[in-house]
Amino acid sequence: MGQKTTDLKRRRLLTALTVVPFLGGRAFSEDVIELSWSDLLPKTETAIPQSLLGIIEHDNLSLSSEQPESSGVRSDWNGQTVRLPGYIVPIDYDGTGVTAFILVPYVGACVHVPPPPANQLVLVTTSTPYESEGLFEPVYVTGMFGISSISTHLADIGYALSADEIEPYQM
Repeated sequence: MGQKTTDLKRRRLLTALTVVPFLGGRAFSEDVIELSWSDLLPKTETAIPQSLLGIIEHDNLSLSSEQPESSGVRSDWNGQTVRLPGYIVPIDYDGTGVTAFILVPYVGACVHVPPPPANQLVLVTTSTPYESEGLFEPVYVTGMFGISSISTHLADIGYALSADEIEPYQM
């Protein structure tokens, strides 16, 4: 990929991120809100769709690879510092470190199987590159959270998180 194409993609990503009102980490709140993926669903939905739970059986997938429509997002945590577990799907690097990635709720999302709805995807950006161990590494991400409307080559994304801290998920 040429430098011009990389610069253009990086500019588009940075431009898209200006939609989210991130002003810097934990300056707004010392309290960190622990979120789960079900917290990102609209209040009218009480459970994560069965298709998003458990192990995905790749051999039994529908031929449709379209992203399901999102039923909406929640604004409850806009501008709050949150902590959310998930898996990394890298989309931008600085050297060997990941600087932008999609945080997904299960292994395989956005790459091996159709992506989940936009309200189950979070675009994470970090100014300090994270040395990821690879695709679908489990992590906890802590930082400023907000609603977003970003479309990537992999999926439409409903939320964004400006990471202050990314740490391996300890089971």
